[in-house]
Amino acid sequence: MAVRVRQSLYYQQQEAPYEQPTIQPKTKPKLKKQRITAREKFLYIAFVILIAALAIVILHKQSAIQRTTIEIKEIEKEIAEIKNENVDLKVQVSELSTYERIWEKANSLGLTLKEDNVKVVPGE
Repeated sequence: MAVRVRQSLYYQQQEAPYEQPTIQPKTKPKLKKQRITAREKFLYIAFVILIAALAIVILHKQSAIQRTTIEIKEIEKEIAEIKNENVDLKVQVSELSTYERIWEKANSLGLTLKEDNVKVVPGE
């Protein structure tokens, strides 16, 4: 009896060889609309705001660097002009402080040389 129960269960589990499988009409699977959740929207918006803020910060820093570079160039130009002016003034001082020029200027003003008033100063 136990054998017959098992045989009937075995036959029920297997398909009958003479039955043809039924062909089902092809249907398109329904695609679920993917909705963007509120959290995803928040993350997208936060990401866009973060990128925009970083771009603004980078542009601000670049403009500050450019302004500083321009100021440095202007200061270097002023330094070069002042150096040239100093060189010109040193040449002028050396021309005006020659012994011959001082002697001529003293004579034109009516000064005379007295040997007893001359003091020798060691110097440059």
